[in-house]
Amino acid sequence: MFFVDTIELEGLGNRSYLAGGESAAVAVDPPRDIDQVLAAAARRGVRISHVVETHVHNDYVTGGLELARITGARYLVPTDANVAYDRVPVADGDTADIDPGSGVTLEAIATPGHTPHHTSYALREAGRAVAVFTGGSLLIGTVGRTDLVEPRLTERLARAQHASAHRLASDLPDETAVLPTHGFGSFCSSAQAEGEGSTIGKEKSANTALTVDVDTFVADLLAGLEVVPAYYAHMGPANADGPAPLDLTPPALVDADEIAARLVAGEWVVDLRNRVAFAEGHVAGSFNFEADGKLATYLAWMIPWGKPVTLLAESAEQLADAQRELVRVGIDRPAAAATGTPAAWLPAGQAPASFPRSTFAGLAAHSGDGVVVLDVRRDSERANGWIEGSVHIPVHELHGRLAEVPPGTVWVHCAGGMRAAIAASLLDATGRDVVAVDDGFAAAADAGLPLTAG
Repeated sequence: MFFVDTIELEGLGNRSYLAGGESAAVAVDPPRDIDQVLAAAARRGVRISHVVETHVHNDYVTGGLELARITGARYLVPTDANVAYDRVPVADGDTADIDPGSGVTLEAIATPGHTPHHTSYALREAGRAVAVFTGGSLLIGTVGRTDLVEPRLTERLARAQHASAHRLASDLPDETAVLPTHGFGSFCSSAQAEGEGSTIGKEKSANTALTVDVDTFVADLLAGLEVVPAYYAHMGPANADGPAPLDLTPPALVDADEIAARLVAGEWVVDLRNRVAFAEGHVAGSFNFEADGKLATYLAWMIPWGKPVTLLAESAEQLADAQRELVRVGIDRPAAAATGTPAAWLPAGQAPASFPRSTFAGLAAHSGDGVVVLDVRRDSERANGWIEGSVHIPVHELHGRLAEVPPGTVWVHCAGGMRAAIAASLLDATGRDVVAVDDGFAAAADAGLPLTAG
């Protein structure tokens, strides 16, 4: 009897999989921290006989090469992927016996679109397709974006994406489970996926790639593409070269004087606590990226690549979890760290910095006071409506555009509060008076704030 175990990468909005039979299994698109995959295999009592990649990933560093090395598994990578290491090249129609005793096999299906070499894999039991690992091809209700390889290829790949979705829909039974890597918050998805699970049959009725003609599909996909996180530029080359083994040993712990010295040196000191605790008291000059938010996505997106980072955490456990998130996007070793509270991170006699938090109702009560309203949402979010007179700088651009924020007290908001907290910390670090609006944007209309839509 076959099995499929899902390994959630919630912070990045991705999934990896372990699938197989009674004695052997395949790991699909494994994360950098492969101990999760090894633990899943141990729980099942199976050996990992194969490791496969659907494509060279743009949004995270793969653990596939290291997992194959440790386990002795065959490492299957699409034949047209330009990689610098030895692997088993996989072409359309190739098959692999995953667990012969259980009749579990894997069949490669060329599905170009997300990348030119993208390959999906049908999991078969006794010849019957039971699931298909679709990577960045057919997602739940949408498809993977097609603009991550080369701008001149975007439309061509969009057309290929449409054809690939139709191939999967026509070649596989309706009851085949659709198991994508992207689509659960990842910026590799062309739209937010809806639902936790799906089948080929469900996608035939719900996925626009399968319900509209190719020209309409391409036009809509291209019109809806979001901004690409800056760190993506580093992921593809890292995966093509062959990622180094990760190191999750704790970083060196430093005291208050060393933290101060690192701030003076221009390094990034990142406070991982929740935004409420940070606003109430923090080390002046530090930035707030919540450990429970999209830490890896936004820190990797905003930090100048390669700049040393010191992590401030409430506990050793929070620090370890943050390290795990960051190695997945190539931030391998924090320069230093400290645990505890601001009292331990500040030199003797120095008080913590702080700033107020409020709501959209609070903003409405002060709207006549000459305040600056800063909207740090993405362009696509703002297009659906914004507060009249607000300044718009997406959070991922703010660090390089701080001089564009007008003078005055800055009330900063996003769609829910997390990105506003990041932005508020950046502004606070420069000495600006700031209020973080920790509220859902829907409350802006309820508060009576004047809104405009473009």
